[in-house]
Amino acid sequence: AQILGKPDLAPTAWVKRLVTLCDKAPSTPIEVVRDVVEKQFCKSFDEIFDFFEVEPVGSASIAQVHRARLKSSKTDVAVKVQHPGAEQLMMVDIRNMQAFALFLQKYDINFDLFSATKEMEKQICYEFDFVREARAMERIREFLRVSNKKPPVMVPRVIPGMISRY
Repeated sequence: AQILGKPDLAPTAWVKRLVTLCDKAPSTPIEVVRDVVEKQFCKSFDEIFDFFEVEPVGSASIAQVHRARLKSSKTDVAVKVQHPGAEQLMMVDIRNMQAFALFLQKYDINFDLFSATKEMEKQICYEFDFVREARAMERIREFLRVSNKKPPVMVPRVIPGMISRY
């Protein structure tokens, strides 16, 4: 949705539908969110949070974000939780795009569209790795802290021990 939901890449009708997947996608029920969090951290939801907002702040194609407060430190946090099954579904979509790209290359266009879909597959896999995302956020945060002479750009702080792949 983020890739194709741009006016210069897709027809207007598509863009209107795709752009909603960037932050207004259907959300995962709170019971499922609780299960995901409890399995990842091997603790009950109530052991981890003092407060957890049931309605997500936003929900996109990969994950949704909730406001919460950690019980241990009383810190207000944003909790990003992947939609179960989203990665597998996205990989099926990419495989379908790759098959279509091969078909187009063979019968319609003289352009290596398949290689573009392979690169897209690689990049999308990174989108599902929240540990990798957290490391990147910390590097960006430190770079901006050291080099920024103007009012700082705010980058969310990563809470050690509270990051998982999902």
